[in-house]
Amino acid sequence: MAKKILGVDIGYDQLKLALCQGRRVLKTAVVSMPENLLREGQVTSPEAMGELIRRTMKENKIHANLAALVLPNEAVYVKNVEMPEMTIDQLVYNLPFEFNDYITGEVRDYVFDYAVIPSDEEEDIEAPSSTQEEDGFEDKEAVPTMELLAVSTRRELIENAQFFLRKAGLKLKIAAPAVCSFISLIRARSESLYQVSDEFCILDMGYSSFRMYMFKKDRHVATRILDIGLSNLNNVLADLFGVDVHLAHTYLMSNYENCQYREECMSSYENIAVELMRALNFYHFSNPDSTLSNMWLCGGGAVIKPLRDTIVDMLDIDLHRAEELVPEGNNVEECYSFVQAIGVTLQENAKTGKTRRPGGRK
Repeated sequence: MAKKILGVDIGYDQLKLALCQGRRVLKTAVVSMPENLLREGQVTSPEAMGELIRRTMKENKIHANLAALVLPNEAVYVKNVEMPEMTIDQLVYNLPFEFNDYITGEVRDYVFDYAVIPSDEEEDIEAPSSTQEEDGFEDKEAVPTMELLAVSTRRELIENAQFFLRKAGLKLKIAAPAVCSFISLIRARSESLYQVSDEFCILDMGYSSFRMYMFKKDRHVATRILDIGLSNLNNVLADLFGVDVHLAHTYLMSNYENCQYREECMSSYENIAVELMRALNFYHFSNPDSTLSNMWLCGGGAVIKPLRDTIVDMLDIDLHRAEELVPEGNNVEECYSFVQAIGVTLQENAKTGKTRRPGGRK
């Protein structure tokens, strides 16, 4: 039987917890984050963070020993790399060189990990090119390669996470970025539907920014970051009602006095939709064979109906609710908030997936 594991997603405005067992979501909880407890992706007080998680678990009667943590986007580097097949020891030695353009300081201050991306069977066989045949070149076997999703983050971040989770009575089992959470959900969805969609666009409508994650099947292709978020809408409402941004956020999410439909908010929705359109156009330009036509919404902005309607009106794309990404998602209340916390728990199941291990051919 699968073990229970608690998915932990720490955002700027909310802490989200999802207790899962295999692909079943047993319980969820959400609580507001104290101001400035998360800054530039870093938890500023591990002691306070641990106490917040412990208290939230107690108040919601969540019992767990293991935790799966969603790594903050601002503090993690993710890239697709293709390397010659090699042993695990060789890979451990060579992987840091793939991040030379990203990391600063000493390599020992960072941790590195990877997931082997399975190859399609038809890609394993490569016919000789017509040029080789015509020119009489010797047909030599190509050097076998492997495709990886590589990840790096600062060692201090992992050590702090271990500390505050331990303070909450949890042992860190898995730490993975949002990209890995979404990949696990895409794979689970494809298995349950017995089919794999060609392309996915997942829009995380967060507090400080909107992020568009592009996938071809279960391969991460690109992430587009829009420097707009719900905080922008909070500022609009704060000015309109003469309140602080925290109360304005409550007004926004509850549609206080129909504020979501105020002219100033509608103008902001249009600006957001224009930025999304630009990001999609650039993606299609960079991927001319793309047939992307579906977008899945998660994050707090997913519940703002006039924002959804504006996106539909201005973008030639079909919108889907977050529940469609999550196994039995229709049974998860406010599922849009817990998508990443649920997805990261599925990483444990992903370890048994069909992958090509380093050091040997499939």
